[in-house]
Amino acid sequence: MNDLTVGLLGALLATNQPLAVSNLIQQNTGISVAVVNPGDPAEQELRQLMEDDDAALAEVDGWIQTNNALMATGLGETKEALNQRIHTRLDTVRTNYTSFLRRHPDSSRGYLAYGSFLDDIGDEDAGKVQFENAAQIDPKNPAAWNNLANYYGENGPLTNAFADYSKAIELDPGEPVYYQNFATTVYLYRKDAREFYGLNEQQVFDKALALYRKAMQLDPENFELATDYAESYYGIRPLRTNDALLAWTNALDIAHNDVEREGIFIHLARVKTAAGFFAEARAQLGAVTNAIYADVKTRLERSLVEHENAATNTTTISTGAVIAPTNAPAANK
Repeated sequence: MNDLTVGLLGALLATNQPLAVSNLIQQNTGISVAVVNPGDPAEQELRQLMEDDDAALAEVDGWIQTNNALMATGLGETKEALNQRIHTRLDTVRTNYTSFLRRHPDSSRGYLAYGSFLDDIGDEDAGKVQFENAAQIDPKNPAAWNNLANYYGENGPLTNAFADYSKAIELDPGEPVYYQNFATTVYLYRKDAREFYGLNEQQVFDKALALYRKAMQLDPENFELATDYAESYYGIRPLRTNDALLAWTNALDIAHNDVEREGIFIHLARVKTAAGFFAEARAQLGAVTNAIYADVKTRLERSLVEHENAATNTTTISTGAVIAPTNAPAANK
């Protein structure tokens, strides 16, 4: 097993723990493969294994959160002691999965579940082997191809990731997670996507955005998906102002609470500042009152003033209203 401080432990000890854990496990969601016979004893055993898997990860999460709190007061376990306890707990889950698969070597879902567990704890190479087993036993299992694509998206080759996401979508065109993962990979690895698909950079952006939009069409209330899509516009030059504002406005419509809404106001202000809509940007920032956004709000307010001043100076120069200093060199004639 890989050192858990690199995988699950690393994520849970990160500064933004909920986000880190979400990102770690995100790519394994959406695994909804139909169970042919839920009354089958092997299927019932597998379901119990998966529940035990979830319980173990939740327990480890609790240990880490508790230990973090204790360490902040000068107490708590050492990293080594906590790691050993985590290894012991998760090794039980590993043993149970391997025992099940020895008795049911044709269980594609079993290999898939075991691979997902290994992936969740940071043992990605071992997880990939299990996803390969699942795909070999049941080539029509879209989750196996999605998870293989996730692996190749992080470890290469990228060509395998592109091909395997396409395969997953071909097998299950109604699963939004496959489109989202595919979109993220195309967006992040634009050079590889350009070469693989024979596209220019703007066309690669278009491809990634289209995949995001398909995911959103299938899962229209997914706030994190909507914000991922909107954030993708930051990387596109020239800025697609109208599309970016529409994307953030759509995310605002499905925000769940004031914290999420004010976060969207921050993004709207940033885009409007870049686009020169200074009055609107200032109004958006004025609606941000939560203390967690205080620092970023202050930075954006400074940026807004700088953009306004730059725009004013440019306008003044273009109208010929600037008076050169007396010691300025004469213009060439």
